[in-house]
Amino acid sequence: MASVIFKITVTLRRRVGWVRFPHSPATALLLALIVAGPAAVGAQERDSARAGIAAQQRQKTDTVPQPPLSPRRAFITSLLLPGYAQTVFGRSKAAMLFAVIEVGSIGMARKSAIDLQEAKALRQDSVVATYKIDPTTGLAQIDPKTGLPVPDTFIASRFTDDRVKARRTHYEDWIAAVVFNHLFSGADAYVAANLWDFRTNIGAVASSRGGVIYASLSWR
Repeated sequence: MASVIFKITVTLRRRVGWVRFPHSPATALLLALIVAGPAAVGAQERDSARAGIAAQQRQKTDTVPQPPLSPRRAFITSLLLPGYAQTVFGRSKAAMLFAVIEVGSIGMARKSAIDLQEAKALRQDSVVATYKIDPTTGLAQIDPKTGLPVPDTFIASRFTDDRVKARRTHYEDWIAAVVFNHLFSGADAYVAANLWDFRTNIGAVASSRGGVIYASLSWR
């Protein structure tokens, strides 16, 4: 009896590994991390250094002294109220000077306005110099309608056109003084705001040979 022999061939597939083979994705990822690690650390250090320098620059900028008032605000405040910005900057003498000039100019302008009104009101007036005398009695003649002596000669008013013009000029001069005091105060405050950290001291002392003028400068 013949027998039939079958040959069975079995092929075993090799298991694919992710770690065992040198060209696997895990190995490539590990090598990439090893290579890029120092570069990333260096970049982080450079970024930290830049951030530190920028912070120091901002700190220096923030520590720069700033004036209490900006030049524009100082000009406007002292233009409206002479001497105000000077008090903010600690310049009490300058503030007092502008305040005294302001008060004095306003007072004199008010007085000049009153004098001008008086001159205008009395420009057409006159003063009686003499009265008519009755030759019989030697007394002043009486007006039967008013019962008052009859004027004979008059003295013209002392408020002539030239005097009215002069008083008007005085009034305008004091008004101009008020305006210029406001402008000078504003300009002084503007300059003080720009040079507020520039300190100067000027004075004079007496010596055996005469007077000596000195000046000292300092910066904050």
